[in-house]
Amino acid sequence: MCGRFTLTHPHEALARLFDAAPANDLPGLPDYNICPTRPVAAVTGAGEGGGRRLRPMRWGFIPHWYKTPADGPLLINARAETLADKPAFRAAARARRALVPASGFYEWTKGPDGGRLPWYLAAPDGGPLAFAAVWQDCTDAATGLAQPTVAIVTCDASPDIAAIHHRMPVILAAPDWPLWLGEAGHGAARLMRPAPPGTLRAWRVGTAVNANRAAGAQLIEPLDAG
Repeated sequence: MCGRFTLTHPHEALARLFDAAPANDLPGLPDYNICPTRPVAAVTGAGEGGGRRLRPMRWGFIPHWYKTPADGPLLINARAETLADKPAFRAAARARRALVPASGFYEWTKGPDGGRLPWYLAAPDGGPLAFAAVWQDCTDAATGLAQPTVAIVTCDASPDIAAIHHRMPVILAAPDWPLWLGEAGHGAARLMRPAPPGTLRAWRVGTAVNANRAAGAQLIEPLDAG
């Protein structure tokens, strides 16, 4: 799964990388501890004569039948294996796919005493990652305004990180972005597979990140083993 991630690359650089027009209300950066229900940056595809957009979305997909965000479980991830069939995600899988930029993400293993031991996973060169995602507008009952909400698509972990966690986000390489965003025809389902070995490197970090409110670059510093 993906339950916590980081974004430290500037929005301007991301807009250039994804060839997307940035919104004016993107969440502040850098953020070393992005948690569910927070706003995240997401790239949506070119359509209806417009280009790609880099825009904020609430992390936590809200199906159209929810009257409030609390009407059902918090859907921060969508399993690749059931994405096309699950009622909550079925329509979005066909028509509302997005990319969620990330600088890295956290996973946890269990220590000898049962405690949660955090790991940080990122690209070996430090570059940004692109998570596959699906999104859905949710209308705010109080204001009548539509708020886009998003879930990150997950798949089985690649062999080199499976010892840390058995699931991982679907990470898409740049040549696959147009197909996932619906700009290059059909066949996006074939992209929902584990990233090739070597896509990520992992290191243990301190347990400070176990707290949702923890912040700062020190969260991703390698744990001193010594």
